[in-house]
Amino acid sequence: MRHETGVADAAMEAAIDAVIDAAIQEVNHRAHGRMSDRFRRVRRQSRAIAEPLSAEDCCVQSMPDASPVKWHLAHATWFFETFILERFEPGFRAFHPQFRVLYNSYYEGVGDRFPRAQRGLLTRPALDEVLAYRADVDHRMLLLIDALEAGEHAPPEGFMELLELGLQHEQQHQELMLTDIKHLLSLNPLQPAYQEMPESLRIAEPARLPLDWHHIEAGVVEIGHDGPGFCFDNEKPRHRQFVEAYQCASRLVNNAEYCAFVEAGGYRDASLWLSEGWEWKRQLKLEYPIYWQRDAAGGWREFTEYGLQPLEPHRAAVHLSYYEADAYARWAGARLLTEAEWEHAADLLQGCGREFFGVAWQWTSSSYAPYAGYVPPAGAVGEYNGKFMVNQYVLRGSSSATPLNHARLTYRNFFPACARWQASGIRLARAG
Repeated sequence: MRHETGVADAAMEAAIDAVIDAAIQEVNHRAHGRMSDRFRRVRRQSRAIAEPLSAEDCCVQSMPDASPVKWHLAHATWFFETFILERFEPGFRAFHPQFRVLYNSYYEGVGDRFPRAQRGLLTRPALDEVLAYRADVDHRMLLLIDALEAGEHAPPEGFMELLELGLQHEQQHQELMLTDIKHLLSLNPLQPAYQEMPESLRIAEPARLPLDWHHIEAGVVEIGHDGPGFCFDNEKPRHRQFVEAYQCASRLVNNAEYCAFVEAGGYRDASLWLSEGWEWKRQLKLEYPIYWQRDAAGGWREFTEYGLQPLEPHRAAVHLSYYEADAYARWAGARLLTEAEWEHAADLLQGCGREFFGVAWQWTSSSYAPYAGYVPPAGAVGEYNGKFMVNQYVLRGSSSATPLNHARLTYRNFFPACARWQASGIRLARAG
């Protein structure tokens, strides 16, 4: 009897195991399905960003730091072809052998590259061929993903990680497309709009947010990514840092406040500026932010994605360089947050702090450097972040141009101190 019971128990356990295995397979199937949907959504979004533009718009490069929209569309596709299809697709054949060089951004481990500052010279291939390239790579990628959805085999080692990286990479380029388009259109004397202003923005002025100061005690804090979910390699490892007591502004500096700095002669007072920043400003003969213009009545207007608009006093001041942000902070009797202070404050002040995400990237006073214990990934993808850890500053948060679901607390953006075509703003700190 005991033996029969044991057999029955074993059969029951086997049945339970079968149910569990089936459930796991279903979860995996759905997970791959979501990844397939995400792949389609992300790829469609890049096309949607380019939709309001002409072929001529998509070909022009406004400055060496920017890239033509056509190049962004092709490069994001190149990433999937080079790092995934070339490795995992049976019988791989490149869409066009020369695209490997034309659309390689900075990966020395992949081979030769076309010079960055000359991307606007690539009138060929035409936009239609770049779109055909995207369609071809999309089709081939989805064949691989669909095979995983169908449960034909387990994902090859490294496939899902590279796929996720490719999607996150394309979302980065979607933000760059928007900021590069804005810079390009701003140079046109016609001041053309990228898109029409939504009716909701036409009738509603932004609310005036009060500026509060949140006191944060000194202590050892942890920053950096740890746990589930995607992160770039430069967000690891999670580690401890000591911060002194400080106060963090509840919101970003707005246009009215930055305008007061301009009107008070902030761009003419060398005592407020870092030496390098003062020389940069002097050589470029700068007197105000990049997209500001004085109108005939002596007021201010700002070039936006909706064309030239009256400067909204209560909107966050954006498109500021590190030099400008640092000079304003000195004028205001404050300073910029460090990277550790920003992440700790953003985590601590959820619900009572404002504009940490979705408005403007926020300059920190921290140089872009590796965290203690940082190890770049092996191979060419290891060039993604680590080799740029010099002569740049960290920005935190996200901007209005950042794709949905792309921002996170530990995200480390980085640019040189003179960069101001990105949607970057100022959050102040002061002694605790």
